[in-house]
Amino acid sequence: MATSGVREDKYRTFLYGEGEKNTKWRYGSPPNYDDVNKLFEEGRTKVWPSGSLEEKVQNLVKTWEMEMFHKTCFDDYKSVDPKNYTFSLNGRKPVTLEEKRKLGGGHNTFLQTTLPEKFRAYNPAQETVDSAQVAFTTAFPRGFALEVLQVYSGPPVIVYKFRHWGYMEGPFKGHAATGEIVELYGMSIFEVDEHMKVVKVEFFIDRGELLGGLMKGATLDGSTAEAASTCPFLRGTG
Repeated sequence: MATSGVREDKYRTFLYGEGEKNTKWRYGSPPNYDDVNKLFEEGRTKVWPSGSLEEKVQNLVKTWEMEMFHKTCFDDYKSVDPKNYTFSLNGRKPVTLEEKRKLGGGHNTFLQTTLPEKFRAYNPAQETVDSAQVAFTTAFPRGFALEVLQVYSGPPVIVYKFRHWGYMEGPFKGHAATGEIVELYGMSIFEVDEHMKVVKVEFFIDRGELLGGLMKGATLDGSTAEAASTCPFLRGTG
């Protein structure tokens, strides 16, 4: 059977095709999700029926995540309404896209903390979007897969439970790779408009669940992990 020759991703839209020919990509070209898609398919605990609400929400979240991490121009975002969009973590004050960028963007947005700096095993205030990307892609060379575990309500206010996971096969912030699975569970709320554009996002996660798994390995550089080793809140505080 003949094919169109246009590359597609099974779980994400607004990644390839004519509509993305002028998109400004953070690293010069669209990201390749082949490895993380394989990890997802091998490790997921739910296989949602095609066309189900759960599958639609899962694909929306994957598309949203791709755009947030890899598109540098707000006008290129197609899963969200850039002018009305806000993001909130763990009940904090909502921020706009521009304010989110000032927080460091990418992983740093999800790892905001009120811990004193000397106790921060990972300090988003000292990371850029690129340094954070290097740190996490080094630790998770096959990616950090996402699945939706349950959808509690559908549009316009989507409430869902999710699971992220990956295998720590590279070092992270002075800690050796363990080869073990690292998981992160959480809840999220996506509010969409009449065009199914995301206008409001709220995440509720425990960053210590992620960082604790990444800092179980042997210390490669004693000074790098000194603060983490003295932190009594590493696993329990987000």
